[in-house]
Amino acid sequence: MSRSPQHHVLSAFERRSLALLAGITLGLASASAFAQSTAAPAAPEPSTSTSTSGASDAKAAFAKADTNGDGKLSKDEAAMLPAVSANFDKADANKDGSLSASEFAKALKM
Repeated sequence: MSRSPQHHVLSAFERRSLALLAGITLGLASASAFAQSTAAPAAPEPSTSTSTSGASDAKAAFAKADTNGDGKLSKDEAAMLPAVSANFDKADANKDGSLSASEFAKALKM
């Protein structure tokens, strides 16, 4: 005696559960793929230009590092520039805990 195959019909609850599980799985997979595809910003290349463009490069670097726009760099802001961060205390001439634009320019030369 052979058995005939039984077809299981999904209930509405089972269909919704399956759709929800599939949606969550696809969402997590796409979020993971996006997280892996975003690269960290490239480090700036060393400048081999003249002193006038070096000054403008220093101003641009200072402006980029000054994330809160207060015109000075805190230790946290300077941390994104390892060469400046390493000389932060020496470059902070007035010992106010932050670097002015001129202190920053001196720190780049240390």
